[in-house]
Amino acid sequence: MRPVDWLGLRSNLNFKELGIDQDIVDALESRGITSPFPIQEQAIPLALTGQDIIGQAKTGTGKTLGFGLPLLQSLGKDPEKGAKALVVVPTRELAIQVADDLKLASANRSTQVAAIYGGKSYEDQVAEINQGAQVIVGTPGRLIDLSKQKLLDLSNIRFMVLDEADEMLDLGFLPDVEKLFAYTPDGRQTMLFSATMPGTIVTMARKYQNRPVHIRTNDPDEGQTKADIKQFIYRAHALDKDEVVGRILQAEGRGKTVIFTKTKRQASKVSEELVDRGFNACALHGDMTQEAREKSMAAFRAGKKDILVATEVAARGIDVDDVTHVINYTIPEDEKAYLHRVGRTGRAGRTGIAVTFVDWEDLTRWSHINTALEFGQPDPTETYSSSAHLFEDLTIAAGTKGRIAKSKRPEGWKPGDDDKSRGNGGKPNANRGSSSRGGNSRGNSRDGSRGDDRRTQGTKTEAKSDAPRVEKHGDGEHKRPPRQRNRTRSGGQGPAVS
Repeated sequence: MRPVDWLGLRSNLNFKELGIDQDIVDALESRGITSPFPIQEQAIPLALTGQDIIGQAKTGTGKTLGFGLPLLQSLGKDPEKGAKALVVVPTRELAIQVADDLKLASANRSTQVAAIYGGKSYEDQVAEINQGAQVIVGTPGRLIDLSKQKLLDLSNIRFMVLDEADEMLDLGFLPDVEKLFAYTPDGRQTMLFSATMPGTIVTMARKYQNRPVHIRTNDPDEGQTKADIKQFIYRAHALDKDEVVGRILQAEGRGKTVIFTKTKRQASKVSEELVDRGFNACALHGDMTQEAREKSMAAFRAGKKDILVATEVAARGIDVDDVTHVINYTIPEDEKAYLHRVGRTGRAGRTGIAVTFVDWEDLTRWSHINTALEFGQPDPTETYSSSAHLFEDLTIAAGTKGRIAKSKRPEGWKPGDDDKSRGNGGKPNANRGSSSRGGNSRGNSRDGSRGDDRRTQGTKTEAKSDAPRVEKHGDGEHKRPPRQRNRTRSGGQGPAVS
């Protein structure tokens, strides 16, 4: 393995000068993408020669186009139908994102890109394969399922890419990845892209790659975290976290925000709490259906929701350029998870802010992360929603509270409107409050006298009459004695009934 270190500085080169065809350059320029990032600048020329590559760069630095553009160009403008390129990613959301990026870059070509992942029906994905998609982007499980069923033929793959390789191995996909390598021919070009370089990736490279070139685009003196992300570590009280988050979300310049939680239940709870406080939030976690997850991501990308509360696994690989803040509601498992979480902001050359809450019981874990990433902050700053340094650090206006004033809430906002169907077009029950027993006003429409009787109810309830009630049946009537509430089951004197 031959390492090549680069300082990660942007030059004045453009994609055309890197050897990319004009039709692909035009497709990128139509979306405002004109200048390559360091990983793209170094990977593209090598990949165009057929060289196996290990690309190491921090999350959010443009790795997708670093492998995607050479792959698309090598296939040609009008490639033969059938799977020729395979891109393996760890999560469904990342599969969708990578596929969309490749579709954008190949907009002026006949190349077809198919996203293959779990949580969706097989039929539509198989139909794309049968139509001759040349580029397959997918998650390991679904790719293996289709291959075993002879619905996906990987025997003609010329290019294979593992994107976010370290995350894939962290999620336990190593056996699946090795199966996929076995399904593809030996003569393929193989590229691995990763933010970190654990020993398992080095071992994999030696086993499945042919003398790969190792490209690193970060400055060795910069540290493992991105320099353009301001990071704040606070020791916060569990009962005060929601209030602290509410104030952070009103910081100056705050745009799209990702909040990471440890569990799926916590993601739902925090999302609901923020909606109740007047914020435009949505959740993303594994208990949601694939359709609901895609809807949340689409709303977040489009700006209809500006806060995404997600579990770490569901949010792995999320690539949204304009995320300004990341909040770790709970501490990550280790330093690698920390890097991936924080890497959701400060993407594509932008700056970002990351805030991490450390609970009392997590101080030991934080100590390990602090040592591994060389933060130099072994003791997180004790912080409350009223702490002066919180307002100063994050540029929060004095007097800000954790709830949005009604005048500042999004148009049409109502607590629960986004997540719950309330009936009656979302309007409260018009009859609510008309009765002391939960608003049941049906008696007023059936029996006017019953409504008249209830108008006299005040602080006291009228005593019930002991007089027998008269019930009519046909043309006759009979008297029924009042109900006796204190009857005994046996041996008591029940009422005399005639």
